[in-house]
Amino acid sequence: MSTSSWGDARTQYFFELTPERVLDAVEASGIQCTGRCVPMNSFENRVYDVEIEEGDSRSSAEKGDAPFASSAYGRQRIVKFYRPGRWTKEQVLEEHQFVSDLARAEIPAIAPLKFPNGETIATLSSGIHYCLFPKIGGRSPDEINDEGLIRVGRLLARIHQVGRERSAPSRPVLNPSTYGEANLEYLLEKNLIPSEFRERYALAAREICRTVDPWFRDARMQRIHGDCHLGNLLFRGENAFFIDFDDMVIGPPVQDLWLLLPTRSRQKLELLLEGYEEIGEFDRTSLRLIEPLRALRFIHYTGWVARRWDDPAFPQAFPQFGSYRYWKDETEDLEQQWHRIRLGQLFFGDEACD
Repeated sequence: MSTSSWGDARTQYFFELTPERVLDAVEASGIQCTGRCVPMNSFENRVYDVEIEEGDSRSSAEKGDAPFASSAYGRQRIVKFYRPGRWTKEQVLEEHQFVSDLARAEIPAIAPLKFPNGETIATLSSGIHYCLFPKIGGRSPDEINDEGLIRVGRLLARIHQVGRERSAPSRPVLNPSTYGEANLEYLLEKNLIPSEFRERYALAAREICRTVDPWFRDARMQRIHGDCHLGNLLFRGENAFFIDFDDMVIGPPVQDLWLLLPTRSRQKLELLLEGYEEIGEFDRTSLRLIEPLRALRFIHYTGWVARRWDDPAFPQAFPQFGSYRYWKDETEDLEQQWHRIRLGQLFFGDEACD
């Protein structure tokens, strides 16, 4: 399995992705575009909503495994260009394999469409990998009500059942080494942490990683979504489904639960678990990983922005990054996480999780 969450090569940019090249890439699938091409919100990759000609809404090339395949896709396609250097072709195919596995199990998931050669991935002459998806609309919730949490818990249990069925040897592993130590060393090597906070930040990060590493070694690791925040969850009527599996990792299933909770609410967590355990078993001892996972996400997020800073989109989107206030808040948040973990205060609200 991959030991890096960032790829093995220096990532590059998307300057050559003109609208004409985007449309040419879509038409390589055997469908004709109208010329309408709208960029969608995405920092790591580049994603476009493309309109195709009327009467070309179901190309013979567009065959794949998807619960949504029984209805017409309409005249929109979503084309995703993966950041060059971040993912290898093998890693992208393992992402597509996971989503296709879910779709074949009749779990709502938007599987990539197939190109005329039968593959779900194509590559530009510059080396940028890309794929096509049907455009499936849905409502992105600001929060999930109690009944919705139970339904989402059931959905996650089904996703994780499929996730256990096979491995993904090229995908990153979510653990203290990949998400914590590797990002810390990058920040230190590039001298990005101000001197006032350098030692404090590094100490908190290293102590967290050292303490929780055995916990991760004892945890069951498998294919998971990896980035299950509310922005990646959509509802169509009463049915929920997740999008954006490009951050799929090998990790503990609990990672896909805690990100859906806006606060440390034990009551909300129990509703998720109620739905989950209607479908399958959940290892409740893994709840102790929630606060360590939260800490690793802090470090990983900072490392992500730092590594992408030369991309013009990032300074515009994160103007506060690198400021005194930014590092003060990050250091204090990480120290607070270390305090929680060190004292065994792995709580949601006022109730312990162990």
